Amino acid sequence: MTALSNVLIAAVVIVLVVGRQLRARRLTTERRFWLLPLILAAVALRDPVLIDPAHKGTATLILLGSMLTTVGMGCAWGWTVRIWREADGSVWSKGTAATVFAWVGAILIRVGWYGVGAAMHVHQSTGVLMLSLGLLLLVRSVAVQWRAHQLGDKHTLAA
Repeated sequence: MTALSNVLIAAVVIVLVVGRQLRARRLTTERRFWLLPLILAAVALRDPVLIDPAHKGTATLILLGSMLTTVGMGCAWGWTVRIWREADGSVWSKGTAATVFAWVGAILIRVGWYGVGAAMHVHQSTGVLMLSLGLLLLVRSVAVQWRAHQLGDKHTLAA
């Protein structure tokens, strides 16, 4: 895939996911919250220059640092979601204003990591963007699922 198509895919995913998260939604066991992150990771890992071959050590450290901060942002995003149980026992979630700020923060941090790479003359492919987005979505879903379980639900939930 080209860099432009990866960026467009990421933008579409972000718009769709954020739009869905800002509406109240019932959490169910039928959703496979890991599927979209898995697809994004598969696309990212197909990139032959995910790690800049001219700066392997530095590129690897930047990638690991960005993935670590992505995990933190995914957790933060998962904690911004309001989760509640209805009278019928169903569990619902809805993003808050803090959810939007978490997304903005995640985007700014991603841009910051690209800036670090550029300052160190390390090429970062758009595969890194796809991998980061997949990890962000996965961690957020796991955080929301864990929080939903804290409500004492009888069923396994997926965000």
